[in-house]
Amino acid sequence: MLLRSTLIYGPAVLFTRLGAFLFVIMATRLLDQAEYGLLTLVVTVGEMIDIAVSEWMRIALLRLGGTGSVSGGSLKRAGFLLMGTTTLALLLAVPASAVVVPDRWQEFSIAVSFYLIAGSIARFSLIVLQMQQRHTAYLLLEFLRAALQLGLPIISIASDHKSFLVISLASSLGTLVAGLVAGWVAAKRVVPGPSRFTKREFFVLGLPIVAVALVSLGLNSAERVILNAYHGAAPVAVFAALYALARQPISMIANAVNLGSFPEALARFDRDGAQAASRFVTEIMALMLSLSLPAAALLIALGDDLVRFILPSEYSAGSTTLLFAIMIFSVICTNVADYTYGTMIHAFKRPHLLIINKVFGSVTSVALSLLLIPMWSEIGAALALAGGALANLAVAMVVNRQMTPISFPWVPAALAVVIAAATGAVAVCSSTLVQWLPTIVRLGLVGSISGIVALALNAFFYPQAASGHLRRLSLTLPKRRGTT
Repeated sequence: MLLRSTLIYGPAVLFTRLGAFLFVIMATRLLDQAEYGLLTLVVTVGEMIDIAVSEWMRIALLRLGGTGSVSGGSLKRAGFLLMGTTTLALLLAVPASAVVVPDRWQEFSIAVSFYLIAGSIARFSLIVLQMQQRHTAYLLLEFLRAALQLGLPIISIASDHKSFLVISLASSLGTLVAGLVAGWVAAKRVVPGPSRFTKREFFVLGLPIVAVALVSLGLNSAERVILNAYHGAAPVAVFAALYALARQPISMIANAVNLGSFPEALARFDRDGAQAASRFVTEIMALMLSLSLPAAALLIALGDDLVRFILPSEYSAGSTTLLFAIMIFSVICTNVADYTYGTMIHAFKRPHLLIINKVFGSVTSVALSLLLIPMWSEIGAALALAGGALANLAVAMVVNRQMTPISFPWVPAALAVVIAAATGAVAVCSSTLVQWLPTIVRLGLVGSISGIVALALNAFFYPQAASGHLRRLSLTLPKRRGTT
């Protein structure tokens, strides 16, 4: 079931990540480095504010609003609350812009404000589709959002509008259009009825999540703001571009796992109890590590070639292997902390406990940023990010021990490390042997060989799972042939 739900939501995550990936390729080539740096800061500040005042609604609605049949009363109540929190976000956008980019704060605040409005509408609509368990509709609308967020900014750049403000507005417009379409699609299946929760229940669950978001701001994006303060927008552009390349594949895997597993973990907790939910979360962690670690090894092995092929020369001076490895380590730590230990805390309806590990992570990240960024610029920012992520994960594990502990999947984790080591070694060796090939051919060939090795080793270590998937595939193919 867990792998099936991951495969269902995988394409939806893939579309958005692929769109962001392609946009990085285009924007770094067509925009001035400083303008691209400001554009990434719009997303950074927008996400920081949005997480603090709006992101909590997804968890609160999924926890209290139920799945399947979603009542109009529940959505009406949540919608009014969303309007209030979005208004608060807009009020925070102006002073935040003045602090981060004092010389261009007017343009910056407009970009951030439109980002917040579009994001709130799109998130609310997609949450409803997720509650209704309409996987195909969710998939198609995420594809629409990814296409618009890529296409509209490229059109604006091609029209010689290369200001970060115009490009940011074009991207937000794509999000807004997709959100409105998603809302229209979701509204058709909303059933009449009263709200399934009171305002008090919503705030009791939601306010601790808001507090968690506020204390985790230092963990999420503070290193970019501090990097901008010490070294300007250009290093932020380099750091953001490299981080996007390192993060997208790993986050795509983790998000695909989480989108399907999070509602199921909550349902198992309510239906079967804490022990059943804990066993399921252990399975989530095992699957996440089994998929993420080999992908991480391949990215690190091919990091230099990827950066030189995808990004302009001013973004790829020197070796990026160390920077890639540090960034990927931080992403994996964050994913494990949020999507496994965090899931269990939400199942217990005790989100205030997340404040503890987020405070430790944020303080560590900010302190390391102030210490390391002045000396080491992008490397310092990456080390600060990794230090905060590791502190966040370590404290989350300690906090979880006070509830129903999650058993760490030692055997699957060890096998994932073995598969990752083999995948990385094959990538390095095969890449060395075919250095004479053009970069794009070399990347494709080495990636394919390494991927085959990873799949073969997974099939060797998990023969029952592999034979089961092959059996289902063999049963599906004749049916498809019969319909053509």
